[in-house]
Amino acid sequence: MINRKIYRELEIWRKEVVRKPLLIRGARQVGKSYIVEEFGKAEFSNYITLNFERNPEFKDIFSSIDPQDIIEKISLFTGKRIQIGKTLIFLDEIQECPQAILALRYFFEEIPELHIIGAGSLLEFALQTKGFKMPVGRIQYLYMHPLSFSEFLNALGEDVLNEYISIPGNLPKISEGLHDKLIGLIRKYFVIGGMPAVVNEYINSRDIFKCQKIQRSIIDTYTDDFGKYSNKSKLPYLQKVFYTSVSMVGEKFVYAKVDKQIKSRELKDAVELLETAGVLNRIKRTNGAGLPLEANVNPGFFKMLFLDVGLLHNMSGIYGESFLATDLATIFKGRVAEQFVGQELLVSQNPYQKPSLYYWAREAKNSNAEIDYLFEHNGEIIPVEVKSGISGRMKSMIMFMEQFESKTGVKISQAQYTVKDKITSLPFYAIHALFT
Repeated sequence: MINRKIYRELEIWRKEVVRKPLLIRGARQVGKSYIVEEFGKAEFSNYITLNFERNPEFKDIFSSIDPQDIIEKISLFTGKRIQIGKTLIFLDEIQECPQAILALRYFFEEIPELHIIGAGSLLEFALQTKGFKMPVGRIQYLYMHPLSFSEFLNALGEDVLNEYISIPGNLPKISEGLHDKLIGLIRKYFVIGGMPAVVNEYINSRDIFKCQKIQRSIIDTYTDDFGKYSNKSKLPYLQKVFYTSVSMVGEKFVYAKVDKQIKSRELKDAVELLETAGVLNRIKRTNGAGLPLEANVNPGFFKMLFLDVGLLHNMSGIYGESFLATDLATIFKGRVAEQFVGQELLVSQNPYQKPSLYYWAREAKNSNAEIDYLFEHNGEIIPVEVKSGISGRMKSMIMFMEQFESKTGVKISQAQYTVKDKITSLPFYAIHALFT
């Protein structure tokens, strides 16, 4: 089993006295069903799965939304006895049965002691369906992502190393040799990425070519899904945005760069659909004037992050560049490094809230400036720049910190850990330490 951070959240949820039904949200193939199955088998004496896609007949169970009636039908359909407190019920591919999502409200109100979890590959679309009545306040959401670098290290058996670099006080003590080892592991993660099936293949075979085949299969699965959440007329726009978005990671998203011949309205719809599917994540431009960052967002300007750095490699065909690059921040014109940092910032956020990413930019004659990421930590806005080399120019960082009187800034690069003039230089592998 690949240890996932979300497992600890599931353990906490299991022990809560007042417990809401859980809906796990995230893109296809990030490991939602797998982690619930492992959790159910390990933590409960009885585990029941209803997969509405594989067994459409299970939808009949929810013709009524009375919890007691539903429990009785589940027992009859599966032949398993349900014991409150000892049984986990998992409603997989729950988007295929919207009535089951609605029924979760009544489980919370009438049988809160029952452990029940729902998840689905296209759940987000069901939640946004016009006319669907979401049981607000009666369900707990939990967001899931590809494996972080920290989880990747644990999967490779580098638990001791991972624990060591998670402690901020250890970062100045990391030797040059250990630093080089960690940069080598970062390079490996850049290529393999965090999709569980790919990581699992690498653990078992150590064969990069087999990993590439699985990455390709995952990408094909996403494109096959296009027809499930849009009509045929929109498929060309979805494909255009999907395949060109990887070449715009780290830069302002411009619809004309996707295709000048297609109306921006059509491409905008495609972007929103891919965001809903979790394949793309919007990095919103904010003016940095204060918290919350969302309050000062300019919706007309945004950058885009792809789901996974390994899939980005597959779609871009840049494996060779990553293996040969002496400075990881220069791969694919810096896009890979920005993708990686964005993924780490996403997974570091509260798993019970939908995560968001922000950046800052000033466009003025002869005085453009941009900060790759802004994030909130302990009530402060922290500017983050992704730089190449040891002495990458920090003009934008200094400008931002002076304008907004920032207490600290973070530069992320391949260089070792240092602190100078309120700017912390953090190596790629140490981002996790910011949040411990």
